[in-house]
Amino acid sequence: MELNFKKYGDSGEPLIIIHGLLGMLDNWSSHARFFKDQGYRVYLVDARNHGRSPWSDEMNYEVMMEDLKEFLDSQSINEAHLLGHSMGGKIVMKFAQNYAYRVKKLIVADISPMSYPVHHELILKSLRNVPLDKIEKRTEADEFLAEYIKVVGIRQFLMKSLHRKKDKTFGWRFNVDAIEANIERMGDAVMDSRYQGKTLFIRGGASDYIKDNQLDELKVSFPNSEIKTIEKAGHWLHAEEPKVFDEYVINFLG
Repeated sequence: MELNFKKYGDSGEPLIIIHGLLGMLDNWSSHARFFKDQGYRVYLVDARNHGRSPWSDEMNYEVMMEDLKEFLDSQSINEAHLLGHSMGGKIVMKFAQNYAYRVKKLIVADISPMSYPVHHELILKSLRNVPLDKIEKRTEADEFLAEYIKVVGIRQFLMKSLHRKKDKTFGWRFNVDAIEANIERMGDAVMDSRYQGKTLFIRGGASDYIKDNQLDELKVSFPNSEIKTIEKAGHWLHAEEPKVFDEYVINFLG
């Protein structure tokens, strides 16, 4: 699958960044500009069924790992730094476990390789609640989302993927049908093998995605790893504390 991407910079070591579930590459644009200014060649990538990448009924970490390999091949990138958040973190972990020789350093944002129960039922229900063929303004979509989602920040995040199509109606850039059909697979563990390369886990102190009682197990799968905690941040740590997040990344890569 030919993934959509945006490139920042023409020189330096390549850094590939993959967003989380229901996100898109635009979520990482400010970080990409910062990393480019630090001397890296940055590629923001839309995962399948997200952003401007192709849609497919098939969606699991096996095929998404191969999507990433195909992307690197298409750009003639033999080895790169990989950074992934949440779903994107699981994609890059699985890739590193299977193609370790193509990974310089690995950065995983607020997710572990273990299996998780996926709690996106309310969000998917809210997306289904928006009558895309009838609304005329973005504010109307927000009102429908608000019937289920009270947190403004979550609605704003989802609304970034709302766009006006050629026929003038609105649509989501993510594939709601495929995501809903495969949502349980997004909680799958990615523990194919040990990855011996240098790895940084960054977690939010207010998030429960990487718990203290999981740290020993993390070390088993990623023995050459370290963990940093952004105390005041939740799961969206890169958006809540961008300067701290970027500093951790650059210090690790350097």
